[in-house]
Amino acid sequence: MANRRTFVKTAGAIAGGLTLAGMMPAFGKDMDFQQFLKHNIPGAKDGNGSDEDFWSWVKNSYTVSDTPINLNNGGVSPQPKIVQDMHKQYLDLCNDGPSYYMWRILDQGREPLRTKLAELAGCSAEEIAIDRNTTEAINTVIFGLNMKAGDEVVLTKQDYPNMINAWKQREKRDGIKLVWIDLELPSEDNEAIVKKFTSAFTSKTRIVHITHVINWTGQILPARDIARKAHAQGIEVLVDGAHSFAHFEYKIPDLECDYFGTSLHKWLCAPLGSGMLYIKKEKIKDIWPLLSNDNPNSEDIRKFESLGTRNMASEMAISTAIDFHYIIGAKRKEDRLRFLKNYWAEKVENIPGVKLVTSLKPEFSCALAMVAIDGITVSDLESKLYTKYKIHTSPINWELGNIHGVRVTPNVYTSTRELDILVEAITDIAKK
Repeated sequence: MANRRTFVKTAGAIAGGLTLAGMMPAFGKDMDFQQFLKHNIPGAKDGNGSDEDFWSWVKNSYTVSDTPINLNNGGVSPQPKIVQDMHKQYLDLCNDGPSYYMWRILDQGREPLRTKLAELAGCSAEEIAIDRNTTEAINTVIFGLNMKAGDEVVLTKQDYPNMINAWKQREKRDGIKLVWIDLELPSEDNEAIVKKFTSAFTSKTRIVHITHVINWTGQILPARDIARKAHAQGIEVLVDGAHSFAHFEYKIPDLECDYFGTSLHKWLCAPLGSGMLYIKKEKIKDIWPLLSNDNPNSEDIRKFESLGTRNMASEMAISTAIDFHYIIGAKRKEDRLRFLKNYWAEKVENIPGVKLVTSLKPEFSCALAMVAIDGITVSDLESKLYTKYKIHTSPINWELGNIHGVRVTPNVYTSTRELDILVEAITDIAKK
């Protein structure tokens, strides 16, 4: 039995992912969704954003507890049970004989995974590096660019701190110049946002840093429009896609960027500490690896994966997370996430004293939203939501970007019943 168990595990690892047999039928990105519903979810109708039959099945595919109600999926999301199970199987396999199974077996799954990620991202597998998170991906580009004193970088005060600090370090080390934009959020004027960026461009601008979705408030920036204006002036484009990839439907080339980084443990719901870096093929040779490589000027994207010993189990289970994403469907997922955000936000936006720091128009936000209440500090609001209602949210006081509020982030497993509790809580707190 032990030999048979090892054989099954090994065979699955070589294939780059064990089957989901016994839990759901075979599927892929082109599966017949109606057939899936028919055979797996009695009573489901059409799988639209408000179809609670289907979304109840999705909720039951996770192992999240009802207490607390987790509305902080913007930081990191839980994985579906099937992804957890696959992760554990790969981990067990590694511990059967670490050096053998990690380097001779599981490592052989990286290329199939790269191809699978590239298909999801809509680009070539030769433009995708597998790493641990957005910070690692974006820092690879920030510290890998050939820049000299006086070169300018356009970025915003609303960007993520790890990226801002990386640019500040290059400023201190190399004498580059950081040109800051201060966005007024929420905004429902893409032309004004684009103009903010382009007005900061000069003949010395080397690269523009665009946060596709502002992590604090959920504001979606017009990344492609900014990129087109930048490229017209010979400026390179770096997109922080931490909160957009697998959140709403698009392909990386749609953004027309040169560089892109994301975390797969957010909206793809892959294992914790998994991420992805995209670099346009012709740009690879000019970016230095963040970690040493024997050929740093190589045109091979794999030069950015010289990590040494890594979490092979976590990495290989990304494949199962992609499968689960395909089951839901990118557009169906986007519609559901936006539905959930609007479900609670529309119920509280007209309550006296309640302020939404996020647009509810579909082109400007999806799942993430921020709320504040007059007369209550951010920390007190977050504390009241948790103490009395056991709702877990994220308090935000980002002084540089003048952003203050509680971020509320549901995910596909969140129920409308849970959001009703949030609405009750905000209503009660605002009244008092």
